[in-house]
Amino acid sequence: MDIIIGIDPGKNGGIVALDRDGHVVSVTKMPPTYPDIYDYLNDLLATPHDNATAYIERVGTGMPGQSSKATATFARHCGHIEMALYALGIPTVEVLPTRWQQSLSIGKERDCATKAEWKNRLKAKAQQLYPALWKARKITLATADALLIAHYGAACRRK
Repeated sequence: MDIIIGIDPGKNGGIVALDRDGHVVSVTKMPPTYPDIYDYLNDLLATPHDNATAYIERVGTGMPGQSSKATATFARHCGHIEMALYALGIPTVEVLPTRWQQSLSIGKERDCATKAEWKNRLKAKAQQLYPALWKARKITLATADALLIAHYGAACRRK
């Protein structure tokens, strides 16, 4: 059985694992430290899965108005995630936000008045696609993007 891991690498992001058929294996907000990230991913591999592939959102070098310290902290955090994936032998596919978002047919971020409106649109799409998770209160702003990235990855694998 294959496992698809979707990662929204932000500090307020998350990690979601799906099986090849799109069934949810695990959902969590981003673990707080790099040893916790490694342990979480390692625990995913401890379950009976033959293959794992991670789909991680390709992020830029920083956000407009973000300080150089914040940009460096974010880049270091992304490096910790990438190193954990590498150390565990998990192949990684970087995916542009526009690519996985376009696959959902929900419009574009610029169509929304605010970033919060856009994030809520993404959360609503995740709730629509995974109603059982929504009922279990596992879809949050922290996990919605990771879930949708994993959904994208599972769709790519089925092709």
